[in-house]
Amino acid sequence: MRHPHSTAAACLTIAKCLFLDLFFSGKTHGRQGMKDSVIEQARFNMIEQQIRPAEVLDQNVLDAIATMPREDFVPDAFRHLAFADIEIPLGHDQRMLTPILEGRMLQALALRSTETVLEIGTGSGYSTALLARLGRHVTSVEIFPEFTRRAQEALNRHHINNVTLEIGDACQDWSSGAPYDVVAITGSLPLMPENYKNRLKIGGRLFAIVGESPVMECVLVTRLGEKEWAQEALWETDAPPLVNAPRPKRFVF
Repeated sequence: MRHPHSTAAACLTIAKCLFLDLFFSGKTHGRQGMKDSVIEQARFNMIEQQIRPAEVLDQNVLDAIATMPREDFVPDAFRHLAFADIEIPLGHDQRMLTPILEGRMLQALALRSTETVLEIGTGSGYSTALLARLGRHVTSVEIFPEFTRRAQEALNRHHINNVTLEIGDACQDWSSGAPYDVVAITGSLPLMPENYKNRLKIGGRLFAIVGESPVMECVLVTRLGEKEWAQEALWETDAPPLVNAPRPKRFVF
């Protein structure tokens, strides 16, 4: 039986999403200031009720999320769900990471303002924008040109110009511009991507989601030397797979 508090919380979330739907669709006739207030309250709730309780406490990360309009990177049909704890569909069977996973990834990477980033999987461009806000420059690679176009438009609207978007299949490697201080792979992979370890500078960090649904693990790899890396298991999750990710070999008897 579902706990009554859980049911109440779920109903409240649905009600908030429906309310935001009315605002984004223009079906209300309230003042613009009231609309902005509702959106900012929803953003505040996303941070205080989802992200912070997930132990994302790095103030730089929280500030970046608070000041980067997530709703402007979400497909129009789903803008009312921009702050919900769900994987928002992007098309081509791809989905955005949840706000919690975005926040935890950024905190784990501990990005500094002088660092360069390679992101595999531009998607909506929202994680790209957050990485750009925290780092010096981001190179982001996406296999679907449609996603790259939409992401570039959103980045331009917010005057984010320390990003280079590339179109290509980076499921196994991307050597252009290497080495990087940080590599963030935003789609899941069945196996740890060994090639990307070599794209790190010494001291650099790699974030990857490794495994197969429904059990995957977020992993942080730090390069300690020319041929030395440390690997840390962070938490379990389940995330959309990276397109064309190499599959492990199966034994056939």
